[in-house]
Amino acid sequence: MNTSGNNNPRNRRPEAGNPRAQSHGRHTAHSSGAAAGANNPRANAAAGRNNPRANASQGRASSASRGQALPVMGQSGGHVSNAVLENQAMPASKRKRGKAKKIALGVLAAVLVVAVVGIGFAFAYINKIQSNMSGSVSADTLATLDNVAAGEPFYMLLMGTDGSEARQQSGDFGDSFRTDTMMLLRVDPPQKKVTCVSIMRDTQVNLEGYGLQKINAAHVFGGTELAIKTVSELAGVPIAHFAEIDFDGFEKIVDALGGIEVNVPIAINDSHVDAALEPGLQTLNGVQALSLCRSRHTYDGLGVGDALRAANQRMVIGAIAKKVLSADLPTMMASIEALSQYVTTDMSVQDILALAQSMRGMNMETDFYTAICPTVSDYSNGVWWELLQRHQWEEMMERIDQGLPPTAEDQVDEATGIVIANAGGGAMGDEAQEENAANARKRNHSGKVAVRNGTTVAGLASKADAVISDLGFQVNTGNANSTDYDETVVVYNDDDRKRDAQDIVDELGVGVVEKNNSKYLFDGDLLVVLGTDYDK
Repeated sequence: MNTSGNNNPRNRRPEAGNPRAQSHGRHTAHSSGAAAGANNPRANAAAGRNNPRANASQGRASSASRGQALPVMGQSGGHVSNAVLENQAMPASKRKRGKAKKIALGVLAAVLVVAVVGIGFAFAYINKIQSNMSGSVSADTLATLDNVAAGEPFYMLLMGTDGSEARQQSGDFGDSFRTDTMMLLRVDPPQKKVTCVSIMRDTQVNLEGYGLQKINAAHVFGGTELAIKTVSELAGVPIAHFAEIDFDGFEKIVDALGGIEVNVPIAINDSHVDAALEPGLQTLNGVQALSLCRSRHTYDGLGVGDALRAANQRMVIGAIAKKVLSADLPTMMASIEALSQYVTTDMSVQDILALAQSMRGMNMETDFYTAICPTVSDYSNGVWWELLQRHQWEEMMERIDQGLPPTAEDQVDEATGIVIANAGGGAMGDEAQEENAANARKRNHSGKVAVRNGTTVAGLASKADAVISDLGFQVNTGNANSTDYDETVVVYNDDDRKRDAQDIVDELGVGVVEKNNSKYLFDGDLLVVLGTDYDK
């Protein structure tokens, strides 16, 4: 895809007193006073006042045991033993054991106190982070989000608004800010893959209650809730999570991470942003990273600035993800705390930690797919629009929903070298393909699969039979009604067979998954029509 274009019309617009320490058997002033004191319970006990055990040893009923003498510990049949425990001095060995027990109990109590306090601080710490991130998320916004089981792939909307403290104080921008950056992510924890698709801010949509509008106006008119609904309808997929950040927050996140490493494709020299950048691999601070993400006029005369800027934004998001996911757990937690101060999201701290842990080890070179929603520029009634190329968009979303790269191959802008679409080094690199196939073989499969040869190459169905049978399926083979299939198709009827269909594609190494909409007639659970791509 060549996005360069000096003729693009959009390029022309502007913009010591311890008594226990005294010797035993000798009274100090303190201990003598205590022994003689009328209010000392131990002295009272020795004297026999109100002490049921002493009264019992003298044969009298105490107030605590009226009508019956209480036997002293060690008595038998109510007779007093030879030792009177209350007046007997404790041996030194027992005193030491008693003291050791008290010390041990004291240490245990201290440990328990520290543990309780520590847990309390941990809960307070997590609650603080949680409050930072989701304290302002409304119930209406949460109601628009899809429920997804833990560990399953999900869609997430990332939004970057053009708000900042300076803009808020100026009053020139009102109370609402536009989403100048919108990215739809498909996150697949089991496969450790992420697809990131940019949606052009000027994309024309029929906004609920407002008619034809640019998609970035959804946030202005209806906040996060309407933005989520609009993107979900545009893409035809349910959105389970969202995250939102403004200019100031973005800068501070990058700085909190200690900067991010990116390969700046060309020099950034744009008076509309705060930093100029030289090309090449370098570590960017927050201001520099934001400038790279915001610069559009750098590309005046080179191509569509919004598209090239969006590509840079995806590159920066990938660099942030790479840094967070490569950190150890304490560093990761610190990073999440930093993020929480500037990001609004529906996700809990536990959700984010679990997701980050599950995605650790992700290969950002081969398993981070990127693209841009296909549009064409149109100038109408004094307004620039991006008009959706619906057929191409539907094909892209179908690939994304299947876990494939959004495009069959990488797309690079010839004028700038900026990667417009990243297919992970191709439609499916050898390592990624083998990894998917290995994962498919680990799962248990059952059911009937009809394999049909859709080419003129003899023996193709038998070749595929051996591969698919190894997965656990029952296979029957034959020829298709047509022999002009170029691409292998794996068809499923029921949605619960979609994963099986994808596993077959992964194992064969070619093909696409397709839901049957009465187009195919076959017996069994799945249909495989082999194309010439399987013979290569």
